[in-house]
Amino acid sequence: MDSRTGILLLQLGTPDSPQTGDVRRYLRQFLSDPRVLDIGAVGRFLLLNLIILPFRPRKSAEAYESIWTEAGSPLLTNGLALAEGVAKRLGDGTPVELGMRYGQPSIESALDRLIEAGVERVIALPLFPQEAGSSTGSALQELHRAAGARWNVPTLTTLPPFFEHPGFVRAVVDQARVALEDFEADHVLFSYHGLPERQIRRAEQRPGHCLASEGCCDTGSPALAHCYRAQCYATTRAVAAALELAPDAHSTAFQSRLGRDPWIQPFTDHLLDELPKRGVRRLAVLCPSFVADCLETLEEIGIRGREQWLAAGGEELRLVPCVNASDGWIEAVADMVREAR
Repeated sequence: MDSRTGILLLQLGTPDSPQTGDVRRYLRQFLSDPRVLDIGAVGRFLLLNLIILPFRPRKSAEAYESIWTEAGSPLLTNGLALAEGVAKRLGDGTPVELGMRYGQPSIESALDRLIEAGVERVIALPLFPQEAGSSTGSALQELHRAAGARWNVPTLTTLPPFFEHPGFVRAVVDQARVALEDFEADHVLFSYHGLPERQIRRAEQRPGHCLASEGCCDTGSPALAHCYRAQCYATTRAVAAALELAPDAHSTAFQSRLGRDPWIQPFTDHLLDELPKRGVRRLAVLCPSFVADCLETLEEIGIRGREQWLAAGGEELRLVPCVNASDGWIEAVADMVREAR
């Protein structure tokens, strides 16, 4: 690769520690983003400062504490390991940096390090398999802001969503096969991060198509280019086919909803209550909207989700690890970068 080219991996972010103060600062930055809380500025200010920040940080800090490791946040440690692994896999001295949209290391500081290394062209990979304005869009907006603020603006090449990229699918499948080798699952649940329905409709390319019917996210949908929900179903189809899962042996659902506005369905927590009633006792859960294990996978599914499953009559729930910094995922990212040269 050209010595003036660098790689920037874009991730969502994490608090500096599981302490309440650090979590509060992180939530303030995260939820102040108008792409995340996409309501009017006054409403966002009031919701954040009168309802969320006075109460949520302490509870969230307890959740972060439950997944924190000696090395720190799993999202951060896995991201740094991925960056290091990709640099080694490329093997030509190409610098690879990790930049967080919220928290540290920031996108701006990661870009600074690439520029200091002599980089003039940046290949950016948002580490979000499925495209959403609140994740992919926000990270790219921040990258362009930081790049455009420089006197000498670097050339930016942005890699597309990889929701059905063969390398990503293969890495997810490899993780699943290892995790399920000694676990006879009755059912496999694909649990993706949820979004408000209004954000799905804002992204639609054909007015009136998105969320208009049960089959609106089927294969061949014209919304696939930018619809987060359709891309999630595409990931499920690709992974389920590779794992040779029968149609009635797997489901797709969406987690992490917040507030009272309509969010995309079906809901993960509802299925955790319903599946035992259908005779499912041993459940495997994949979370392929995340490339690194984090609060939403380890705590929301691995701890609270497991407790809910057992209370509903299930016998066991196994959380399949995300691709993290696995060899297969490192190779897939390196391949995506090589394809962009």
